[in-house]
Amino acid sequence: MHESGEDYIETIYLLKKKKGMVRSIDVANELGFSRPSVSRAVGILKDNGLIVVENDGELVLTEEGLKTAKKVYEKHTNLTKFLMLTAGVNEVIAENDACRIEHIISPETFKGIKKFVKENAK
Repeated sequence: MHESGEDYIETIYLLKKKKGMVRSIDVANELGFSRPSVSRAVGILKDNGLIVVENDGELVLTEEGLKTAKKVYEKHTNLTKFLMLTAGVNEVIAENDACRIEHIISPETFKGIKKFVKENAK
């Protein structure tokens, strides 16, 4: 999956946790993207079997979509903590950098970072 797809799926997941219900407009507002851009991305996620669009416009993650979203979010949170612990940067900087890194990091490196965070987080 491409970086943008991971961002969309993670955003849907987080908005669902926060609001209970997610529509395309919510994703557009959260990411600061146009509605046509979000509509195109939603179509791709739907075609890939990661979301279902209900009749009322609600975006619902499929089982595979939820699995993917949780994986992306796990990377994001662990990388954020790792950067705060090792680089001493504040949460905003760590979040922004983690968002970039999470898309390119190898599984082996992430496994090591996850282990480090688990052993060193307070």
